[in-house]
Amino acid sequence: MIVPLTLGDFLDRAELVYGEREAVVDEPNPPGGGLGRFSYARFAEMSRSLAAALDDLGAAPNERVAIVSPNAARFLISLFGVSVYGRVLVPVNFRLNTEEIRYIVDHSGSTVLLVDPELDEPLRDIRVKHRFVLGSGTDPQLFSRTDAKPRLRVTDENATVSINYTSGTTARPKGVQLTHRNFWLNAVTFGWHLGLSDRDVYLHTLPTFHCNGWGMPYAVTAMGARHVVIRKIDGEEILRRVEAEGVTLFNCAPAVIAAVLDAAAARRQTGTAVPGRGRVRVVIAGAPPPSKTIERIETELGWEFIQIYGLTETAPLLTINRAPAEWDGLEPGERARRLSRAGVPAVGVRMAVDGEGEVLARANHVFEGYWNQPEETAKAIVDGWFHTGDGGYQEGAFIAISDRKKDVIITGGENVSSIEVEDCLFQHEAVAEAAVIGVPDEKWGETIKALVVVRPGMTCTERDLIEHCRGRMAHYKCPTSVEIREALVRTATGKLQKFKLREPYWAERARKVN
Repeated sequence: MIVPLTLGDFLDRAELVYGEREAVVDEPNPPGGGLGRFSYARFAEMSRSLAAALDDLGAAPNERVAIVSPNAARFLISLFGVSVYGRVLVPVNFRLNTEEIRYIVDHSGSTVLLVDPELDEPLRDIRVKHRFVLGSGTDPQLFSRTDAKPRLRVTDENATVSINYTSGTTARPKGVQLTHRNFWLNAVTFGWHLGLSDRDVYLHTLPTFHCNGWGMPYAVTAMGARHVVIRKIDGEEILRRVEAEGVTLFNCAPAVIAAVLDAAAARRQTGTAVPGRGRVRVVIAGAPPPSKTIERIETELGWEFIQIYGLTETAPLLTINRAPAEWDGLEPGERARRLSRAGVPAVGVRMAVDGEGEVLARANHVFEGYWNQPEETAKAIVDGWFHTGDGGYQEGAFIAISDRKKDVIITGGENVSSIEVEDCLFQHEAVAEAAVIGVPDEKWGETIKALVVVRPGMTCTERDLIEHCRGRMAHYKCPTSVEIREALVRTATGKLQKFKLREPYWAERARKVN
């Protein structure tokens, strides 16, 4: 027997098994009004209501529905109410500017646009067939029906769930098509590796637009765990939610956990307890955090650190690094060092590194293709392997990500990982942010330059940081110059824009690297 794997399975189970259980705690008092606390039965009911509303609009099967919103309960409902019932969700990064959002809405061919009230005015001129400002004013039409019977329901596991646009650091963003099968298997595998259960409380610190919350909303729902929505990220506010809601799990980028560590340090100075010790698991992806940061998470907070690696194109889980029992007796610094690698392949994932040092992957999580860009799809998937664009190497079962391939610095014929140098810089107590780039050099081809943001109230010099690195790594890897800056250029999703940081130094040259 073969039964299609569709995301309706997850909410169906939650409604059947955990119908009366509290499912979602919405952000208190958001613009447009929140949905408060509601059960899984109500969650399923509101999802069907949204689907029926799309029926009434005449939205056809596979029609695209774009949503531009920070984390919100209505966003969670839309993940199911759109995709389970035959349409395709287009979650848009709300931090993008109007023209970037307009491009995504137009490129995806979205006919329905759901907009957060705070974004209503700047997005007013984006033209679509149907436009709704999310909130109490449109709830009666979209979310409030109690007896809705949607006309459509997905039965094909290869149907598209969503089109998620990449951040587009060097060009126009590409629309990543992910299917029910992709997300179903990602959610099950992810939840299994994290030990997700109905006793968990999940805090949505990760933006929901980001690969549909890495697929975690589906896993959390399937297990009947509780969703806690947080709209704007603040370190102290995260600690308050951990304490008030009994949070056990959240996913985030390194910058978020850095804010939490700062808030925890401020608490300790006032004698206020840091909640969650021995209870919270924090999952981090994006750029590998410095090993010192990992050590601080486990010692200062008493939270378990878990690292994953993946991309939007892989739904996203490829590898996971969660400390096995064999590491229990290690010193904190050594344990942190081992946890700083990307990890081992998740169940069902195959990883390889080709002759040019690029990391490749095969998995049921890998995307269908780029929306309306078959040539780009053909470049990304070759001979059954997805080309990640990341440089790395294998250490036994472990994959270590050394760099984006384009960010490898070749100086005097030696390859240097910018991530390794950045990790060393982060071990200096005065360094808040660091980006390492290659700049042209007549003798070495390229030489290593560090751009650094210093922590408030602290000072350090170029010489201090160079000597700090020279005491900790091979001299050829060390910065030859350091520039102290007020801030570093990042994408809307928080990634360093290395190409923009390099631009001034390579402006008069035909090639941007040597």
